Amino acid sequence: MTGAELILGVTGAVLAAGALERARHERLLRRIPVRVHVNGTRGKSSVTRLIAAAARAAGRRTCAKTTGTLARMILPDGHEVPVFRPSRPNVIEQLRIVRTAAELDAEILVVECMAVQPELQWVSESKFIRATHGVITNARADHLDQMGPTENDVALALCGMVPRGGRLFTAERRHLATLAAAAADRSSSLCAVGDADVAAVSQSELAGFRYKEHPDNVALALAVTSDLGIPRDVALAGMQAAAPDPGALTEHSIDFHGRHVVFVNGFAANDPESTQQIWRMACERHPSVGRRIAVFNCRSDRAERSVQLGEVYPSWPQADAVVLIGTGTFFFARAAVARGLDPARIVYAEEMDVSRVFETLMSKVGRSAMVMGMGNIGGPGLELVAYFKNRELPAEG
Repeated sequence: MTGAELILGVTGAVLAAGALERARHERLLRRIPVRVHVNGTRGKSSVTRLIAAAARAAGRRTCAKTTGTLARMILPDGHEVPVFRPSRPNVIEQLRIVRTAAELDAEILVVECMAVQPELQWVSESKFIRATHGVITNARADHLDQMGPTENDVALALCGMVPRGGRLFTAERRHLATLAAAAADRSSSLCAVGDADVAAVSQSELAGFRYKEHPDNVALALAVTSDLGIPRDVALAGMQAAAPDPGALTEHSIDFHGRHVVFVNGFAANDPESTQQIWRMACERHPSVGRRIAVFNCRSDRAERSVQLGEVYPSWPQADAVVLIGTGTFFFARAAVARGLDPARIVYAEEMDVSRVFETLMSKVGRSAMVMGMGNIGGPGLELVAYFKNRELPAEG
């Protein structure tokens, strides 16, 4: 056999194997009648979990997969297992998720979109998920290095996962026209969740959650579950009983040698707009504390995010101290000082282990304080949340 014949033979075998794998995957997709693909800047993991929990409460056999803080597959009984990754995250893992859901006879599969690059968002939808229901939570200024440079470019990038001939649900307001155009192009119907839908989620219903859930997320998830024929009361009960994502907005109160500290986990709010909203909300919720401490977890591989947060932070209600943890803290500090932050308020805790970060914070809190973590949940962010949670005061009553 000549070299050319060998190359042709190998190429033919590879193409044939690819065709067989594609046909197999399409058969698996047909075994799952409802496929929900969740995308957006903020709230993807929460909305994925809310929809899946509502479907389970309604007796619908459901699998879900979140990327979020920790990649998890949620089985039909609600049990969670980690997603095995031999190396770095790769969108190809969605093939394994579909296969597992089909093998478990799932009627509904809810999948968080894990792609950031616009072309991979399109691949994830058109080749791997082929959703019956697409969800875009919102479009905000994050990952601008890959989806930017503007916020509208982010909206356009997210539209790469709009399904063909399906339903698109969104709580986005500012870039609704962009999403509507993408839905029309893909022959999908658009369901926009507006202010009235969000207002319909009452404070008493939100109080039923064990963590701080955003009403936009609940309203959006309810719109999807309503389309799936799940009664509102059943859906809400399921959502309220569900385990939150590790990056969900939570508060933990501790008493450290007579010093009362409320720690707010806002690490998962990556974009400046969401982070500012949560910071202001936390300040309003705890007006009587003696001090406010802002903790920014920086990543040297996400320098642009640190710069964005540093540029906007000086316009927020100010903290008594700004503690910088993680790596690449210089990017945040330089941007913040250039916009007017007093450098004397900055406390550098770069690459400290969590116990040293905790001690650093305790040296700044005075008699009482509200401490809020922001920026990135990974690494020291998640560790710091666990550190406060493990020292939390018991609930009253």
